[in-house]
Amino acid sequence: MDAILGMYGWAALAVFAYMATGFVVALILRRNDIVDTMWGLGFVLITITALIAQQPISPRLWLVAALVGLWALRLALHIGFRNRGKTEDFRYAAWRRDWGKWFYLRAFFQIFMLQGFLMLVVSASIVVVGADGGGPLGWLDALGVAVWLLGFVFEAMGDWQLKRHIADPANKGVLMTSGLWCYTRHPNYFGEAVQWWGLWVIALAVPLGWVAVISPATITYLLRYVSGVPMLEKKMQKNPAWAEYAQRTSVFVPLPPSRR
Repeated sequence: MDAILGMYGWAALAVFAYMATGFVVALILRRNDIVDTMWGLGFVLITITALIAQQPISPRLWLVAALVGLWALRLALHIGFRNRGKTEDFRYAAWRRDWGKWFYLRAFFQIFMLQGFLMLVVSASIVVVGADGGGPLGWLDALGVAVWLLGFVFEAMGDWQLKRHIADPANKGVLMTSGLWCYTRHPNYFGEAVQWWGLWVIALAVPLGWVAVISPATITYLLRYVSGVPMLEKKMQKNPAWAEYAQRTSVFVPLPPSRR
């Protein structure tokens, strides 16, 4: 446990510096939604911290680093290109209006520092493997990679399908209801959560790996009940076709469409 706490100490310092720098950049650019691009890359920073601290580096930590890096790079590029040339995301723009004179203070703590804290919580599987890489790779690692791959495909494919849909002018104002979006209203969010469950399965192969369950449990809860599904669906409910789509389509876990 001491090794885990020590690893968390170094990770916390790195994340604080990273998010504080992001806050300054956001002030200059006047758009706090850069924090969405920073989210995935923050886990790369935590992973690099673990790689530096663990010597020699275990095969298991190299495996986790590769999976986290692939996920983070894809997500950061996707969000960065999606936001390029557009105005600030509607969620952050609304907070900019609503917070008034308290905007800068609340932006620092409620956007950047809060996301930094959540980043540390969700990174538990990385930190645990970084504290003790355990023995040789085994069946838990193989199972974890399989679960992670399922989530990665769902997230990447869901994002790609939605991007193609939005890029077609004929689909302006039309809900995305085909492909993976036929089975869940949020395949990308579901896929992201599943990836963290896969990393936790890998962490189970090391001492105290079970405590890292806080990682996938937290991100699943956040995506399903806090910052993911609820905020996006509040916006999508304005579409006349939403009620029918929501009635027949599972909100999070992929299921066959209802025929009601």
